[in-house]
Amino acid sequence: MAGRLILETTVLIDLEREHRRSEDGPASRFLRRHADAGLCVTLTTAGEIVGGLGPGDRAAWHDLLRRFAVLEPDLETCWAYGRIYRHLKDNGLLIGSNDLWIAATAVARGLPLVTRNDRHFRRVAGLHVMGY
Repeated sequence: MAGRLILETTVLIDLEREHRRSEDGPASRFLRRHADAGLCVTLTTAGEIVGGLGPGDRAAWHDLLRRFAVLEPDLETCWAYGRIYRHLKDNGLLIGSNDLWIAATAVARGLPLVTRNDRHFRRVAGLHVMGY
């Protein structure tokens, strides 16, 4: 295996949209190029996905998450969150708290973060961002 990648929420949204439209879009092409990678999502991303679903879509949500390793925050993630928050706040570059948790999970584990919103996440020092 080539390593693990953390997929940020925009990737899952794009994949679902591409699938629904039967399109071979950028998210699908990215994942094909990295077919040997272990795919992960953060607990925060799992929660964000629920926000876009209807009340009866819990089974579909479980089916989606079954495809990925779901990474939960630990004390190292909490430390990374605080350090990232302080640096971004002090420099007037603050991003949303959910994105901070996603970035902190990736930094704490030393894993690349895949996102359509790469410009946003590149504010985070020490985060390996992979756009598509």
